[in-house]
Amino acid sequence: MNALISFFTDPALGFLRNAAAAALLSAIPFGVVGSVVTVRRVSGLAGAISHAVLGGIGLALFLSGTGILPGVPPIAGAIAFALIAAVVIGTVSLRARQREDTVINAIWATGMSLGVLFMAKTPGYVDPTSYLFGNILLIAPGDLVLLAVLDAAVLFLAWRFYPQIEATSFDGEFARVRGVNTAVAFIVLLSVTAVAIVLLQTFVGIVMLIAMLTLPAGMAGYRAKNLASMMVAASLWAGLFSGGGLVLGWHFDLPAGATTVVLSGAAFLLAAAIRIVRERRKRAKR
Repeated sequence: MNALISFFTDPALGFLRNAAAAALLSAIPFGVVGSVVTVRRVSGLAGAISHAVLGGIGLALFLSGTGILPGVPPIAGAIAFALIAAVVIGTVSLRARQREDTVINAIWATGMSLGVLFMAKTPGYVDPTSYLFGNILLIAPGDLVLLAVLDAAVLFLAWRFYPQIEATSFDGEFARVRGVNTAVAFIVLLSVTAVAIVLLQTFVGIVMLIAMLTLPAGMAGYRAKNLASMMVAASLWAGLFSGGGLVLGWHFDLPAGATTVVLSGAAFLLAAAIRIVRERRKRAKR
């Protein structure tokens, strides 16, 4: 009880309270966007976009550090690269599906490599691992405002365009027959995912981002009856994993991001194993 009181009142633990708030706020886009990404089976595309972001971050740091564009923030380069990657991947996926894997892998590897090269030529020392793994304990109050804005935007878009999102996610042909421009909807989906990836990656890192976009939604998918219930359940799982990883990381002096990924991965694999055992038992009874 004393530890709980200290958590809310101790001025020295302000960074921990910010991290806890970020874990809860990030659960909403992880759950909502992650559910759509999982249902549409475009997690590979999201992974490529998230890694291409490193190229934009490296470019922004290089331009700022060398004085070419003084003061340009890394998030500006990240958003630019993410949107370019989303449009390129989306266009290729729609028009040349047989080349989709090649383009995804090319953007994935090239984006990361460009980021490392730009960082290597940036004056001073820039550690690329800080962007790969992030540090949720360094969240500032201003970052929480950005996360809250992202939450509001994601929730509004999910509410306003839910019928179109659901139709294009489960039955693209039916959606086209009903007049939905599925190509535009797909590009918009990837663009929204790209922006969400940039903001979330800044806080939690690329590795944790990919895990949290897929594992909570995967857990929710075992019992969800529709996309809406999957979004809600995935958000709850994301909040539980993020909060649990933060608590375990703080208690055992471990990196919070890596702890969160291990916790969510273990829970997903355990749920998958239980599901397999139950299905085998049902088959055996028949």
